[in-house]
Amino acid sequence: MHKMRFFSGIALLAFSAAGCSLAATDPGKDVVVPAEPTLIDFVDPATVVGLSTVTLSEGHAPADRYVHINYPKLADAPALNRVLRAQAERQVRDFKSSTNRKVGPEMLSPELNVDWQLAASTPEAVGVRLRTGEFLGANWSYSTRTFWFDPRNGRAVGSTGLLNGRDGLGKLEVLVKNHLKKNHLKKNQLTDDLFDSMAFNRNGDLVVEFDHCQVGPCSLGRQAVAVPAAKAGPLLSDLGRRAQRSVRERALTALREAPEMTTRPTSPDAVSNRAGSVDCAKAKCVALTFDDGPGPYTGRLLDILLRNRARATFFTVGMNAAAQPGLLRRMSAEGHLVGNHSWAHTDLSKQPSSKVADSIARTEDTISAAIGQRPQLVRPPFGAISQELYEVARERGLSLVTWDVDAGDQVDGKSGDITDRAVRKAHPGAIILMHDIRRESVDAVPDILKRLRGKGYSFVTVPELYGSADLQAGRLYRSGNELRGRPPLT
Repeated sequence: MHKMRFFSGIALLAFSAAGCSLAATDPGKDVVVPAEPTLIDFVDPATVVGLSTVTLSEGHAPADRYVHINYPKLADAPALNRVLRAQAERQVRDFKSSTNRKVGPEMLSPELNVDWQLAASTPEAVGVRLRTGEFLGANWSYSTRTFWFDPRNGRAVGSTGLLNGRDGLGKLEVLVKNHLKKNHLKKNQLTDDLFDSMAFNRNGDLVVEFDHCQVGPCSLGRQAVAVPAAKAGPLLSDLGRRAQRSVRERALTALREAPEMTTRPTSPDAVSNRAGSVDCAKAKCVALTFDDGPGPYTGRLLDILLRNRARATFFTVGMNAAAQPGLLRRMSAEGHLVGNHSWAHTDLSKQPSSKVADSIARTEDTISAAIGQRPQLVRPPFGAISQELYEVARERGLSLVTWDVDAGDQVDGKSGDITDRAVRKAHPGAIILMHDIRRESVDAVPDILKRLRGKGYSFVTVPELYGSADLQAGRLYRSGNELRGRPPLT
C-alpha cells in the first residue's frame, strides 16, 4: 500500500496559494524551487515551548459588528508580544472607526477576523504572520502582515527587517516589479508598505505576499511572488539570512523525521467520562459552557473546576486547540466535554457551505488528534446561524448548541457582575455562556459554583441536560428544556 509522508501536526503547517501563483518563471538552472514556490510551511505551534494564545472578541448575533482577533504570545519574546498586541488594538480601533454606524435589518454585520501562523520559530528567528479578513457589508477582503523577532538582540521588526536596509529593499522592488510585468499585473510604483508580509519557503526562497487586490484583479485572490534563494540572499540582513537558514534546516529535519501513516484513524464520538453520574430528570442541572479557548486562563479554570468537582463544556477554536492540545487532553481526562467552535471564529452564517464544512472539519480533526474523540457539538461563532450551517451539521452528524443564559462577560465585565448575572438568570436546564479567554470570567467561576450549588444545582455537560434523549444532527439546542431541539430554518 502506498504510504504518505507528512509533517507533524494537523493544522497550520502549510498554506498553498489560492488563485494566481506568481513564482518566478525562470529562476535559473542552478536554482531548485518547489512546485508551488509561494507555498509556506508553517511551524506547528504545539511544538513551541512557552507559546500561548491571546484573543480579542466582541459581539453576539444580532450585533452591529463582530470582532475576533487571535495572536500568539511567546514566553521569550516580550518585544514581539508588545508589537502584536499593539497591532491588534490598532486594528480594532480602525475597524470600529470605519463601522461606527447602525446596521439595518437587511444588512449583514461588518466583521473583523484575524488569525495567525508561525513562519519560523528557532533560536535564530521567529516570524508571526497575521492574516486579516474584513467584511464590510458586501464582500470579504484579505490582507497579511508578518512580524519578525530577533532572539539575539530581543528586537521585533516588520518584514522589511529581513532586508539589508534601503539597498536591499530597492533591489527587491525591482525584482518584484519586473516579475509583475511578466505576469501582466499592475505596473504601478511599488511602495515600501506593500512589503509588509515576507517569509521563506522550504527552499529558502523569499516569498513576498500582497494584500487582496493590491497588485492584480481581486478575482485572483491571494497573490505572492517567490524570489529564488540565490537572488534573495544578497538582499538579506543578518536576521534575514538566519531566518532563511533556519527555515531550510527545519524543512530538512521535518522531512527526515516525518512519520509514516497508511490511513487516517477514526475516533469515537466525544462524551464526558462521567456522563450518567447525574440524573438531570431528578436533579437541578445547569451546563456551564466556555467559548473561544483554550487561552491563557484555561489552565486555572480547570484547576477551579477540579477543586470544586464541577464539569463544563468547552467550545474550542481550532487555531487555539492546535496551539495547546495538552489543555484539551486535560479537559477530556477530567470529565469535561470538548466541542467545536470553528477554526478561526469567522461568522459561518456569511460563508458558503464549502467554507463552513472546511472550518468545522479542520477543527474536528484537531480536536480528535488531541483527545482521541470526535466532537459532536458545534457552537456557531457569535451564535449566528444560517441554513447552510444547518445542512453541513446534518450531513456531518453534528448538533448545534447556543445558549439561553448569557453571563455578559464579553466586554469589560467585572467578576462580581458576571457572577450576579449568571446566578440570577440560571434555571434548571440552563446553558450558560462564558469565555475562558477572559481573566474576569475565570475569576467569577468560584462564586458561581458556590452560589448555584447552594441553590441545589449540579454542573454537567450539555448532552447530560437532555438525559437519554440523544441530540439530533442538524438541530439547534439552546436550553435543556428544549428536549426535541429547534428545527432548521424555513
